[in-house]
Amino acid sequence: MARQGKLFTLLGLVAGTALLRQTAFVPAARSMKPAIAAGAAAMLGTSPAVADEIGDAAKTLGEASYAFAKEVDWNNGLYLQAPGAFKPLEALKAIDKMIVMGAQADPALLKAANDAHREAIASISGPNGVTSKAAWNKVNAAIGRVVASVPESTVMDVYNSVKGITDKKVPNYLMSLVDKADAEKAYAGFLEFKDVVKANQVIGASSAAIVPSGDKIG
Repeated sequence: MARQGKLFTLLGLVAGTALLRQTAFVPAARSMKPAIAAGAAAMLGTSPAVADEIGDAAKTLGEASYAFAKEVDWNNGLYLQAPGAFKPLEALKAIDKMIVMGAQADPALLKAANDAHREAIASISGPNGVTSKAAWNKVNAAIGRVVASVPESTVMDVYNSVKGITDKKVPNYLMSLVDKADAEKAYAGFLEFKDVVKANQVIGASSAAIVPSGDKIG
């Protein structure tokens, strides 16, 4: 359960951070796998020729995890604190891994993830600050597509770097704040979702972004 929460939060930060890159950076062309292409086509309002496997898996995940999501106090200031001992240098290394992942991800899918998060924020309601189920599903699908657009090794670099600054007591504490059965059901659903994303994941990273000659910051 704790790994699920951290991964979704973390990858949301990856998507948002990557969108802060200068628009002067032109990403190299890349080849999408069918499920990612289908998601991109849906985002652009065109008719995909293949099934949206990640989108469908996100809906299944929503059925398994939304009860858990409603129990989480999203307004809790706890999530603004370090997940363990304060380690500035290690935290910076983790952020660096996130930036690397963002730089490798498909720009169109990053924008779609950003838009999905914005819509989710607009649909927040209730005392716990939870978004709607539809928005929850849309965000998870968008994050899944972003993750699928970068190599597994890059994703694991982010996961492991955050794991390294997270206190081992955190998972049990977070579990104590929600219904254990709902949390375990959500985590099982997440593992199934992860498998679909992995099955549609690119193998190699795209080429580095191209910076136009003479480009300056400021």
